[in-house]
Parts: sequence; structure tokens; C-alpha cells
Amino acid sequence: MSTIAIITARGGSKRIPKKNIKEFCGKPIIVYSIQAALESGVFDEVMVSTDSEEIAQIARKAGAAVPFMRSERTSNDYATMKDVLSEVLACYAQEGKLFDEMCCVYPTAPFVTASKLRQAHEILAESGADSVLPVVQFSFPPQRGLLLRDGRLHYQFPEYQAKRSQDLEPVYHDCGQFYFYRVNPDLTFNIYTYAPMIVSDMEVQDIDNETDWEIAELKYQLMVRRKGE
Repeated sequence: MSTIAIITARGGSKRIPKKNIKEFCGKPIIVYSIQAALESGVFDEVMVSTDSEEIAQIARKAGAAVPFMRSERTSNDYATMKDVLSEVLACYAQEGKLFDEMCCVYPTAPFVTASKLRQAHEILAESGADSVLPVVQFSFPPQRGLLLRDGRLHYQFPEYQAKRSQDLEPVYHDCGQFYFYRVNPDLTFNIYTYAPMIVSDMEVQDIDNETDWEIAELKYQLMVRRKGE
């Protein structure tokens, strides 16, 4: 089986300037994703898909391949992740390189580790699933969510208003770290159903603004400290 890691890192970022290469606990944040993929031992190729030469230079220095730059079509605000991944697979196929499996790794995912990638790869193999997604349980039951309407709070799901939190079914959401896929001979892949890999909420953090960034650094430092104990 031939497996590729694709780290998707577009140059533009409006909310956090140069987000994909901004320093995170001492090094550009994209380097964490590259190092995790390289150290996992899972991949035959670890590449970065980008439209930025600055990102490409940092990626190459960290050990990733950047064999081609992302096209204008997959660099605009309307391009989907599927568009980006499909373009990468097609470009490699033109060079005679085909892959049986693919992992899309986010460039701003410092909580991705080599062991997590190996675990996801094992789940893909053992479960027989087409795709694997790391997920985390919502810290508060979304069934008890509130809506603000006309200056008043209303339960979104009134039928759960009197239910105890522990009696509600756990609900999970995407960690926003990576996705593992089987690749079909025609270069398609299943993005609709996933086998789960459950991750601790102490190792998950969306990074959409500067406050998120600071929280992520604190969580990362705690994760490293715990693993060293």
C-alpha cells in the first residue's frame, strides 16, 4: 500500500496574518504537522500543497516535498478541500505516482502527533472503513443549547429541557486536525462517512483568532508536559 500525507497550506489568511507559518511555541505552526507526518513512518510521501513560495520554502526546510504549486483554481476562497486533494492526486498521477491511501493534515494542527497518525492508519486498516476522522465529544450537551430571540433565551430543543446532562446521548465534532482516506483507482475518495478516532478535548483547539492561538499554546504546553511525566 502506498500512502501520501497532504498538508494543505494556502497563503492568504484574513483573521490571523500568515497563520500557517506563524510561530507557535517556538517554530512555524506548519512544522508540527510536517514533523508528525514524517515521524509517523506511515507515509511514502509527505507533501505540502500551497500557493505561497514563502510557505513552500519553510515546508522544504522542515523536510516536506513541494513538487508543484497549487493552481489558481484551488487557491481562491471558493475552492473546497476536496478540490485541493483531487488536484494533488491528479498531479502525482500525471507523473506516474498513484496512492492507495491519503491523509489530509491541517497546517495549523500542532496537536497532531506521529502516534495519532499511526493510530488513525491502524483504524483505517482494521475497521475496513473508507475514511477515518478524529473527533472530540462536545464538552456540554448541544441538546441543551439556547437560542437568543427578541431579547429572550429559548431552548433550541425544548424536549430536552428537563433532561439530565448524563442522560443525553454523547455528541461529537470534528477535531479539525486531519482526515484519512482510501483512494480509489479513479482517484476518488469517500468524504461522507467516517470511522471515528476519539481524541481528548485537552488535545483539541480551534484556532480562528488570537485568543484561540493563546489557548492552543497553553494546551500544547500542557500536552507536552504530561507526555514527559
